[in-house]
Amino acid sequence: MKLNTFNLHPNNLHNQSYNFDSLINSNPDLAPFVFTNEHGTRTINFSLNEAVLQLNKALLKLHYKVSDWEIPPHYLCPPIPGRADYIHYIYDLLSEDDIPENIKGLDIGVGANCIYPILAAQLFQWNMVGTDIDENAIVSAKKNATTTESLKSLIEIRHQKNNANIFEGIIQKGEYYHFTMCNPPFHTSEEDASKGTLRKLRNLDNEDQPYQTKKEIVLNFGGQANELWCNGGEALFIKRMIKQSVIFKNQVGWFTTLVSKKKTFRKSESN
Repeated sequence: MKLNTFNLHPNNLHNQSYNFDSLINSNPDLAPFVFTNEHGTRTINFSLNEAVLQLNKALLKLHYKVSDWEIPPHYLCPPIPGRADYIHYIYDLLSEDDIPENIKGLDIGVGANCIYPILAAQLFQWNMVGTDIDENAIVSAKKNATTTESLKSLIEIRHQKNNANIFEGIIQKGEYYHFTMCNPPFHTSEEDASKGTLRKLRNLDNEDQPYQTKKEIVLNFGGQANELWCNGGEALFIKRMIKQSVIFKNQVGWFTTLVSKKKTFRKSESN
């Protein structure tokens, strides 16, 4: 399966087709989910959460030397290629000047998967701090950051105890971060998130298994409330992040975020 539908970064390890023989060799649990489609291409059913989970484990083992990566049931299972892309573009951003030594980054909303700090540490040996408001996610992220020896000294996980704050309570006095990163919750409500998941399923041409119920949606795509939606969606979240960043402008080199919806740009232009 080709992954460069959206033109991944040229340095991304996942620009080419998946090598399923190597992936299965690194994670045999992936094997039951691999099949040959009507076009003669080996692939998996990306609408099955377990299939994506086992693919992620294989990718992390094969390409990033990360073993024993786990996420609790019903938490988001991130697509590794797209997450790696964000890291590569931050590297390009930092490289506009002479890239300093001992890069330190802050991941807002690290999630149970801890994927951005893991990729940043394994790709570039950056020091990373990950933060989240979900205590269960914090526990899982800490575990994922310590089960691989090379990650222990590079990743720190901090619990944001005040839901109203993004940076306050996390960025400490005297600390400096070369960048912050964020993949904000982009839905405005649970209903909006469910509709988005159904659209995703339809786009995967999974017409024989439409997963119309809430239970089936959760089982196959996962995600906790704070991972998927917030009041005002990503537009309001990013606006809050911009306002709160002013206080820490001398402690951060670059504030960055992903933006999922085009209309978010239109809202920011009008504010």
